[in-house]
Amino acid sequence: MLSRDELKDFLDAKSEQFNHPDFIADDPIQIPHGFSKKEDIEISGLLAASIAWGQRKTIISNAKRMVDLMENEPFHFVMNASKNELQTLENFKHRTFNGTDLQFFVLGLRNIYLKGGLEKSFSNCESAFEAINQFRAMMMLTPHEIRSEKHISSPAKGSAAKRLNMFLRWMNRKDTCGVDFGIWEALPPSKLMIPLDIHTGNMARKLGILNRKQNDWRALEEIMSVLRMFDPNDPSKYDFALFGLGVNEEF
Repeated sequence: MLSRDELKDFLDAKSEQFNHPDFIADDPIQIPHGFSKKEDIEISGLLAASIAWGQRKTIISNAKRMVDLMENEPFHFVMNASKNELQTLENFKHRTFNGTDLQFFVLGLRNIYLKGGLEKSFSNCESAFEAINQFRAMMMLTPHEIRSEKHISSPAKGSAAKRLNMFLRWMNRKDTCGVDFGIWEALPPSKLMIPLDIHTGNMARKLGILNRKQNDWRALEEIMSVLRMFDPNDPSKYDFALFGLGVNEEF
């Protein structure tokens, strides 16, 4: 087992290795990287992150299809789509996320932009826990089917909210390497959480920074308590190390 200092040095090196523009080509973050307008970046980013489970190639393919259905103008579509245009989303499907869910996301985002914008819906909070719950509550104000609620995770119910934490990292982390956007000020990078999934969870256990068996919010807090000691200002950078090791290397 590595000492704490050795582990920090190891994760710093791996973060630097994987936090590289080459990362973009095989990751859903490539979808928002196709846009330059802030609103298009954040909407396409949220949608891509919201279907980010399963094979990455399939995630990217289906995220591209979502953007295509919006005629490659996500913000314009969200704000102006007619009833007939919304119906064009009906046949979309990614695993359990279907056209009904996508229509809900579009209308929920429309309401959020009418109330000040997507960044504002995550702002004025003390933590990622509060920010995600606040965003979720705002989305739930839009009429929806109960089935759609599972696609917006609830930390208050114990979820690690992997997809929304990934989205928050994309938007808020100030990345000198050009992977994360850092176009928001909703949360300081010091408050960001890593997106905890099976790869990062298993790697964290192998490295001795996670003992909890479930990949839930409590496990995420356990991991972050260590990562914040390694880098209090930018702890979410270690997602690149944990995910990269879990996916790309034998360890």
